[in-house]
Amino acid sequence: MASIADLITKQVLASAGNLQIPAEVKQNVLGGLSDSILGSLTQTATKPGGIDLVKSLLTGKTSAESSPITALAGKLFSNNILSKLNLNNVLKGSLLAAIPLVFSKLSGILKDQDGDGDVDLNDILITLKGGGQKQQSAAGSILGSVGKSILGSILGKK
Repeated sequence: MASIADLITKQVLASAGNLQIPAEVKQNVLGGLSDSILGSLTQTATKPGGIDLVKSLLTGKTSAESSPITALAGKLFSNNILSKLNLNNVLKGSLLAAIPLVFSKLSGILKDQDGDGDVDLNDILITLKGGGQKQQSAAGSILGSVGKSILGSILGKK
């Protein structure tokens, strides 16, 4: 399984790659869209109750259109990318509309990866890395031991 960053990039290209984005800013726009989506997941995960929101979105229990994570991604993208570019409003609207599409394609990617019968922090770490059941250790995750300790302190887990 690919990492979540790879999955996001793939879905951004599928959802927005064919839009008529000026060539000189296309890479910045698509990269910014990917970064905003990943950033919204990361920021949400660090807030109280955020892991549950991420889990609900990525398991498909919450629709992408109604998720606060989707709204945050739109805000990040608007503030960090769209506000700095001179794009027409139709294109801006199309790019913002791609965000819930990307999240809907990511729905269902979070599953019980470690075989313990539930979706928990370890499964989120494995999914972020892009591993399967053989990659269960947090030390080998994309977040590494530092990321696990940060998330662990937020969640009260070691």
